[in-house]
Amino acid sequence: MTYWVKFIYDRETYVVDLARIGAFCRSPNGKIAFWLPQSRTPVVIHPQSNTEAYQTVVNFINKTVQYSLGSHWVKIQYEREEYDIDLNRISSFCCAPGNGKLSFFLPDSGMRIIIHPQSNPDDYQKVVDYIEQTTGHDLTG
Repeated sequence: MTYWVKFIYDRETYVVDLARIGAFCRSPNGKIAFWLPQSRTPVVIHPQSNTEAYQTVVNFINKTVQYSLGSHWVKIQYEREEYDIDLNRISSFCCAPGNGKLSFFLPDSGMRIIIHPQSNPDDYQKVVDYIEQTTGHDLTG
């Protein structure tokens, strides 16, 4: 299912299928960032600068993260921001021996997310469970 949104960003007009976005980042100040598919180009939408597009993106995130079929969205707190990530779009995971840190790269951004089992146990467990259920491998053992 497509979910198109039109907005102006950096003096250019974009039309983007939000269903193709694999990760969204919400900042405490209300900004939402996402990366355009296959480009590593970040887009940041703020509620004051683009109210309609911002609300469309928020509605999409709320609807998709809760009710999506065929994807595995999780909410992760990382570096004081909230990330909504479709783990099905992650193509590799890494676990550091000794400290158990899990890491992966966000789709289309190249940004590395590192989750530590002691500082972020709930999100860490979400990712570990996903890896085990999806791949059949125990990455942390």
